[in-house]
Amino acid sequence: MKQNVGGIDRALRIIVGIVLLAAFFMLPEAGYRWFLLIGIVPLATGLMGSCPAYSIFGLSTCKLKS
Repeated sequence: MKQNVGGIDRALRIIVGIVLLAAFFMLPEAGYRWFLLIGIVPLATGLMGSCPAYSIFGLSTCKLKS
């Protein structure tokens, strides 16, 4: 897959993903706990550097390589 996630975007995705997954494990009794697993998505896209939604809409936060 082509990289389309830039540095700051990538770092924010990883941080948000880790925070959501940490909340999943820290809130065992919460009824909405399972929704926190959505943190897998930003974590995965941040680690891979590629976002399928960006590809669909033709977006990119990566700097162009000249």
